[in-house]
Amino acid sequence: MPISGTPSRAQLLDHLVRTRIAGDVATPRENNLSHYRQLANGVRNFWFGLELGDRWTDEQDVLAVMAERVGVNDDPEYRYGQDTIDPELTVDALDRMAARLRKAAGGQQRVLFATGHPGGLLDVHRATAAALRAAGCEIMVIPDGLQTDEGYVMQFADVAVLEHGATLWHTHSGEPMRAILTGLERAGRPLPDLVVADHGWAGYAGQHGLDSVGYADCNDPALFLAESEGTVEVVVPLDDHVVSPRHYDPMTAYLLAEAGLS
Repeated sequence: MPISGTPSRAQLLDHLVRTRIAGDVATPRENNLSHYRQLANGVRNFWFGLELGDRWTDEQDVLAVMAERVGVNDDPEYRYGQDTIDPELTVDALDRMAARLRKAAGGQQRVLFATGHPGGLLDVHRATAAALRAAGCEIMVIPDGLQTDEGYVMQFADVAVLEHGATLWHTHSGEPMRAILTGLERAGRPLPDLVVADHGWAGYAGQHGLDSVGYADCNDPALFLAESEGTVEVVVPLDDHVVSPRHYDPMTAYLLAEAGLS
């Protein structure tokens, strides 16, 4: 059943598990391990706009970080079946993100929103942007005419996305964020004080030296490695594409309440 209003921590934990945003998530263990291995093998699509060098070439080291920060099974011999996201870690990270949003609101900072997973997280970002604008923040408008090899970099409901063939695209790439930041610099406009994003949008922003917070799934380790190194400030572990995007509404309500934005 949907939660009306703002949930308590206990209510949100229960909701996350029931909707499989956390807890026993849909992503299978073998998919998680495959992605950890490909990141460790240097496959750039899994680096999410980050420069990891040779620091994460052992997939067991990647697994250890994911067990600590996401709550996946820490047994390297567990290779097939169900994997997990610890809902307590999800809410802990939401609390940390809320603190950074509160700082942005208090300083009326410039904030840029972006998503590589519009099918799941677009409205989470839209609602957060609206709340920060109401608190006096500048929600940044991206330059016109930006594109990458994958498509056009557009903005809908205050959120930067990748568009191709009149469709919003899922992307891991950091190139759309590179295009935005390069476009801002070329136009002589200031860069954002804070980027709220996911996928390569969050990774590239953090790599570029900007304050960056965001969301990531248990099969997307790069941002969690960046968080462990301090390149990205906060990463919220969750399943980033559950059955209905409305399932994220209680999570968003909790985040904004904790940030003092509701």
